[in-house]
Amino acid sequence: MAHSLSAKKRIRQSLKRRARNRSRKELVKDQVKSFQSAIAGGDWAKAEAELSKTAQKLDRTAAKGTIHKNTAARRRSRLAKRLNAAKAAASAKTA
Repeated sequence: MAHSLSAKKRIRQSLKRRARNRSRKELVKDQVKSFQSAIAGGDWAKAEAELSKTAQKLDRTAAKGTIHKNTAARRRSRLAKRLNAAKAAASAKTA
């Protein structure tokens, strides 16, 4: 248990930060899930819109310092790759 005032304040701050960061990460996860469900549904226009929203959420979360900017870029890239691969597979099936 912390004894000094500064240590107690540090605990309060870290609890607030943890709650804030967890909330932001949860929002990103929910957005990624909605993007994945749009891909699974095969609605490419909706998937493009969801990818845009997801990238925006990732960038904003990285800007706030919750995740690293390279992590956000890597996730954005992988999601875009997934969308392009799904589109290619769908067009190969129809052709």
